[in-house]
Amino acid sequence: MRVRGVQVQGHDEMAMKLLFWELEQHLKSSSGASVVAIDNKIEQAMDLVKSHLMYAVREEVEVLKEQIKELIERNSQLEQENTLLKTLASPEQMAQFQAQVQTGSPPAPPTAATPGPTSSATITQPALHSSGPSA
Repeated sequence: MRVRGVQVQGHDEMAMKLLFWELEQHLKSSSGASVVAIDNKIEQAMDLVKSHLMYAVREEVEVLKEQIKELIERNSQLEQENTLLKTLASPEQMAQFQAQVQTGSPPAPPTAATPGPTSSATITQPALHSSGPSA
């Protein structure tokens, strides 16, 4: 049974069905004395819905806390990797990276050329092959 987006199962589902059935019966008979009973039944139903909603919210909070924890760990790993890569990069590679960051161009694909110092033409090459404004 679903009550406005809240999943109700088992014993609580039966209790909700009973409460709503009793409420329906009282509304059909609608005497002055049954108004208080109806109010009590409505309050019970609202309390039950509230408890289920609070349970669902607590579960969601726990899931989100776990996701935040995992993201913090991943961010830390990436920061360590970034620091290591910066220390291992040559000045030419860092200059090329800075030029790419400033122009917003994608990184140049690795070439099979022999390793050695890159020329200034190689550093500016990705910017020359831009196919329009970058996003």
